[in-house]
Amino acid sequence: MNASLTIERVNDMIRTDKELELMKDRLRQDQDLINRQIEQLKEMGLNKEQINRVIEPTLCFYEQLKEEVEYYERIKKGEFGTLENFLNLGKFFIGARIFLGISQKELADRLSVSEAQVSKDERNEYHGITIEKAQRILEALGVKLITKVEYIPPKIA
Repeated sequence: MNASLTIERVNDMIRTDKELELMKDRLRQDQDLINRQIEQLKEMGLNKEQINRVIEPTLCFYEQLKEEVEYYERIKKGEFGTLENFLNLGKFFIGARIFLGISQKELADRLSVSEAQVSKDERNEYHGITIEKAQRILEALGVKLITKVEYIPPKIA
C-alpha cells in the first residue's frame, strides 16, 4: 500500500475560487484513496478497529481539508461567525476580502503596498499587525468592525 494523501496545503487557508476547485478535486481523490486503502486493509485481514487505527491520520488530514473547503464556502456567502477577543482577526480580513470579491492585487493597491506584501500578510494571517494597520485594512475593504465588551467574572476554583 504505497499510495498516500498529499498534505502540503492542509494547514493553509483557501484564498481563491481556483484554490477551492483544486481542493474540492483533491477531496474527491483523497476519498477514493481512503476507500481503496480500507479495501486493501480488509483484504489483508485487519478488523474494523485495526483499520480505523491505520487510517486515522489520513482521515484527520481529510477532515481538516474538508473543514477548510466548508469555511471558504461559508465566507463566500458572508457567513463570518463571531470574532472573539480578536482571535482569528487575520482570517476575518482574508474572508472579508474574498467575500467582497477583492483580489490581493486590488487590496494591495488600496493599501499602497505591494501585492507580495498582502500575500505575505495573508499567509501569516496578519499575525502581529498593529491596530493602525488593522484600521487601514478595514478601511481599504470598506468594512466596519463593531466591538462589544462583556465582563466575564473570574471562575472560583
